[in-house]
Amino acid sequence: MTVLQGRNVALAISGSISAYKAVDLASKLTQAGAHVDTLMTAAATRFVTPLTLRSITGNPVFLDMFDPTTELAEEHVEVARRADAVIVVPASATTIARLAQGAGDDTVTLTVLATKAPVLIAPAMDGQMFDNEATQANLRALAERGCVIVGPAEGRLASGRTGKGRLVDTDVLLGALKLELAKRGDLAGRRVVISAGGTREPLDPVRFISNYSTGKMGYALAEAARDRGAEVTLISTVSTLPVPYGARLVAVETVAEMRDAVLSACQGADALIMAAAVSDYRPADRADHKVKKGPDHKTIDLEKNADFLLEVPESVIKIGFAAETNDLDANAQTKLAEKRLDLIAANDVTAPGAGFAHDTNVVTLIDRSGRSEALPLMSKYDVGQRILDRLAELLKAR
Repeated sequence: MTVLQGRNVALAISGSISAYKAVDLASKLTQAGAHVDTLMTAAATRFVTPLTLRSITGNPVFLDMFDPTTELAEEHVEVARRADAVIVVPASATTIARLAQGAGDDTVTLTVLATKAPVLIAPAMDGQMFDNEATQANLRALAERGCVIVGPAEGRLASGRTGKGRLVDTDVLLGALKLELAKRGDLAGRRVVISAGGTREPLDPVRFISNYSTGKMGYALAEAARDRGAEVTLISTVSTLPVPYGARLVAVETVAEMRDAVLSACQGADALIMAAAVSDYRPADRADHKVKKGPDHKTIDLEKNADFLLEVPESVIKIGFAAETNDLDANAQTKLAEKRLDLIAANDVTAPGAGFAHDTNVVTLIDRSGRSEALPLMSKYDVGQRILDRLAELLKAR
């Protein structure tokens, strides 16, 4: 189950060329299990049709606050009352001004006025309109009242010019919405540090020693923890995956850099989840220039990297991973003890659908007491949720 499952989301659409992106958001919300109530200004219907939104969500679209045929006695109040969140996408300069003034002359502004749920506003307009001091003052006023301003992004605008005023992507909108809805999650107020990816130990400016880790498990964990309300610090060697909205990214490369980042982030943290594949060894000497191929065989001397997990404060709950190819349980139990972990997720990277580069994984969770729980094949996000279930238990027990 995701943070959107079963939630009531009021999607308010105002008049902007970006209104077509609200259709994609409505589709994604519906697919995630949310109940979507769509509200549209008259101008919005010039860009996308109510029929499109009704077809996507399966629910009526609210257009006229004086409609005598509506199923709701006072639709703006009823929609506002049942909403878990209201998101205005796109929010034109005109709608932003009406909201800032507290106007209530259409279903969108009336619903925002009537709701006690979090309100997210995603501006979309020409860059000069966004930069205008009137628009900026209106956005500041809304932010001061507790509204969450999402974007806008910088890029190519409808005018053909480039500037700040472009509606943010659907994934950003979903991330911002999930972040707001998660504020009452079971990890709300908890600080969780998560590592991801495979470290790189340079041989020279061109070559390095690494592993097959893609960081997908760590990023899935970061998204899952964010969706449960945690304050997430993601320490990553990966630059190819989108960072979950709301997570703080710390980019590293080597084991030494990861050590410094992890130990710093763990000061005052509640938990550390080491999903990164950390190199056990590094070259004893790093060449300043590219090592050229010669007639003689080249020998590379290695030295062992220190196990910095032992330096993490005892107050921090530590969860690790054991990527194995044989003797899964025995090797995981050994690693659990040697690294003084509270929980370990052991996975056989040779199993179908498991391990590096896959979007799914198969893991066995083992804790200090020896309790073992074998999980079936599932998405890495769902694996992350199961790990966080155990983390929530550990936090509660302390």
